[in-house]
Amino acid sequence: MIGGIGIWELLLILVIVLIIFGANKLPEIGGGLGRAIKNFKKATGEPEEIDVTPDKDKKADE
Repeated sequence: MIGGIGIWELLLILVIVLIIFGANKLPEIGGGLGRAIKNFKKATGEPEEIDVTPDKDKKADE
């Protein structure tokens, strides 16, 4: 049991998704979901500090 969802509930959800989107769209949906999770992990792993020091080149141009 995963967080209150059993195997039968997961199978029911899979069947509903299969009926709604069709078998051809499932790989696209899975790929999009995978990219979203990857981007979320990348965003949460980056440091929160932002370097705002001015570049030396920008001062020379002014």
